[in-house]
Order: sequence, then C-alpha cells, then structure tokens
Amino acid sequence: MSIVRAKKHLGQHFLTDKNIANKIVDACKPLNNSFTQVLEVGPGMGILTDILIHRKDIQLSVIDIDKESIEYLREKYPSLTDRIFEGDFLQFDFAVLTKEPLAIIGNFPYNISSQILFKIVDNRMQIPQMAGMFQKEVAERVAAKPNSKAYGILSVILQAYYQIEYLFTVNPGVFNPPPKVKSAVIRLTRKEETKLGCDEQKFTLVVRTAFNQRRKTLRNALSSIVPKEKLVDTIFEKRAEQLTVQDFIHLTKKLYE
Repeated sequence: MSIVRAKKHLGQHFLTDKNIANKIVDACKPLNNSFTQVLEVGPGMGILTDILIHRKDIQLSVIDIDKESIEYLREKYPSLTDRIFEGDFLQFDFAVLTKEPLAIIGNFPYNISSQILFKIVDNRMQIPQMAGMFQKEVAERVAAKPNSKAYGILSVILQAYYQIEYLFTVNPGVFNPPPKVKSAVIRLTRKEETKLGCDEQKFTLVVRTAFNQRRKTLRNALSSIVPKEKLVDTIFEKRAEQLTVQDFIHLTKKLYE
C-alpha cells in the first residue's frame, strides 16, 4: 500500500504518535447519547481512523480534500468506502451525511483552522461536540478569557455557544513533517441553552466590529454601526477585550432592542 505525502498547500502535518491519537479519540465522548455519528476531518493516513473504526458507540465517516489520501483510505478501509467523502470540509453539506447530531474530530489542517471553527458554530444545532488538534496559538485563542491578548472574536463567538476545554499541548516532534509551532487538543461541547437571548446576527456584528479596532474604546469602535447617541453608557468607555460573552449579549440587546 502506497503512502500519502503531506502537502504543504493543504497545511498537512500527519500525526505519528499512537498515544496522542488515542487521547484525541478518548476526548470524543457522547454525553447522554448526544451523538452516534462522527465525522473525521482530514484523516490523512488514518492514525485516528484506525482507532475510531473500532468504536462500537459511533458510526464513523471521514472527509478529506486530498485525492491521494482518499485513494489510500479506500484501499485501507474497504468497510468504510460508502462513508469516505472526497471534498472540502468548509463546503460540505452535513445533511448529505446525516440529519442526526454529528460530532466532529480531527487533526485539523492549520491553514484553515478559524474557518473550520466558524463552520462548526454555523452548524451548531447539528454539532453537539468537536474534539481535535489545532495550532497551539489558535487553541489558546479559542479558550482565552477576557483581559488577555489572545481573547478575541474567535473566543467570544465560540464561547457563546460551546463550553471550551483546552486538553493538552503537543510538541512538533510527533508529526511528519514536524510543524514549526506547538499544537494543542481542545474539546467543544455545545451548551444546553442554544439561544443567546439576543439577535444572534447582530451579536456577531457587534463582536467583530468591537475587536476589529480592539485598541479603541467601544464608543469609538462601534460608532461605525450604531448612532453615537446610543453609545453614552459607561460600558462604552471599555475596550472589547474587557467584556465577557454575557457583556456582549447585554450590549447587543441594549443597542438593538
């Protein structure tokens, strides 16, 4: 069986350490039977697939944009053939796979990590959980708390809908080829309350606008989307990174209701 070459333009770094692979798979755990369907993103040569395929509590599907990887997986896992999808995860319609709740797992390509996370948020009603590997810097941004440099758009929008757990850090030496940065595994578990209690599109607009000029006060940053006379409260003297998710929800209600 041929091997798959890691392709730089696809951001591929294949995990080679079985212990870490086991720990990632262990992180994918249905709570109260919250899902049985699991989609693995970017399986490469199948180090996670090898473990996931033997799990009795899930039905596994995989998606990869790399034609060479798809051919390899079809040869290696004939029982999985109907559930091996060739294509771009960012364009993938989950309804093609299932209408049921779906967990996402993977050693995710580093060049599209933010887009992957926003795709998960956009499909949150179908995705109760995600577990997987990202560049450490991205993982830290997802898990960041207010008043830190890492805290930003990604932190607030993901934390609005999911509980975030930063599970462990991974050194470059366990990949082929080794990336130039450290990696980290995180788990997202959807909150029981799926509604924010405010206009969710406006919430996203407020968060993005506030952080796009994060050095400015909210009064100055938000003046491009809201009339200045609405920005008189003392909260508008703060900067975006000082606000919690609840603060942003409260702010959105204040501005638009």
